[in-house]
Parts: sequence; structure tokens; C-alpha cells
Amino acid sequence: MPPSLITLLVVLAAYLLGSISFALVASRLFGLADPRTYGSKNPGATNVLRSGHKGAAIFTLFGDAAKGWLAVFLVSRYSSEYALGSYAVGWVALAVFFGHLYPVFLRFKGGKGVATAAGVLLAINPWLGLATLGTWILVAFTLRYSSLAALVAAAAAPAYALLIWGGDSRVLVVGIIAMALVGKHWQNLQRLMAGSEPKIGAGKSR
Repeated sequence: MPPSLITLLVVLAAYLLGSISFALVASRLFGLADPRTYGSKNPGATNVLRSGHKGAAIFTLFGDAAKGWLAVFLVSRYSSEYALGSYAVGWVALAVFFGHLYPVFLRFKGGKGVATAAGVLLAINPWLGLATLGTWILVAFTLRYSSLAALVAAAAAPAYALLIWGGDSRVLVVGIIAMALVGKHWQNLQRLMAGSEPKIGAGKSR
């Protein structure tokens, strides 16, 4: 099979993997309501936490992060064996990430991508992932706004990538992911400015 065809199939597989919503999987496993029916109506870990079930939120967080990490790790591990080319990792990173944002299984209405982006960045470069994740944790636990933490981490990620790689093409991949994260959190930014954004741990009533 030609390497170009293998690359195309791998990218498609990454998109389908990204389209799996662990928020819905967790909600069904733990007998919770569909996360698209309460809170922010976003199928993500922060909104699942609003159900009051921390276990389901943790399952969602790790599931969404793991799919991003797994897709990038596998293509990084086997790209040379199948002659996929130097750009395969970048394409797969974007495919699994945008699969989460626009999942075919949920009529292209997915989550906001924070956990999946974290998994992708950790697989691309552990130091980049840890620095970005550390930024999110610092803001989230200090100010208790998940959306603000995501926006600050998204802004910081390309800067960290530049420090690590300089002008490498991987910086562009990180930049695209960062811009998509900011775009997905635009309404959150408006609510933050208006003082109406719920904090981490707020219940359904918020």
C-alpha cells in the first residue's frame, strides 16, 4: 500500500478516535444525564463535574486526554516503519483534536478540546505538554475558572513551542490547536468579562 494512502487512513482513524466522546461514555457508565442537557451543555469533563459525580468527570478527563496522546504516540512510534513522512505526526495531531471538536458521531458538535489538546501536546513533546498543563493547573486552582485556565494555557502553548523548537513546523501545529481552543472558548471569555462565568465545581443550577 502506498505511504500516502496509509497516511490518509491513519489521519482518518485519528479523526474517528477523536470523535469518541468520553463525556457521553462516562455518563452512560455512571448512570448520569446526558451532559448536553445541563450546565454549559458541553460534552467535556468540566461540565460532567457539574453533575456532582467526580469519578465520571475524572474518567472523562483522562479518556479525552488519552485518545489525543494515543493517536500521536502511535504515529510517532510507527511513522518511520511505514514511511509516513515527517508531517504525519502533525496531521494526526490535528485530526484527533478536531475530531473531538467536531465529532462525526455527535453531528459535529463536540467538546472544547482542552483535555484532548493536553494529550496531543504531551505526546508531541512531554516538556511542552507538562508546561502547558502546568499553566492550566496554576490558573485553574488559583482562580477556579476552567475556561480562563484554558485560554491562558492556549496562549502560552505556542510560546513554549517556540522556545523548544524555534521555527519548526510543529510550532504551526501547536498554534492551530491554540487558536481553535481560543475560538471554542470565545463565549466563555465574554461571560468572564461580564462576571457570569461559573467556577469549577459549580452545580447544575449555575
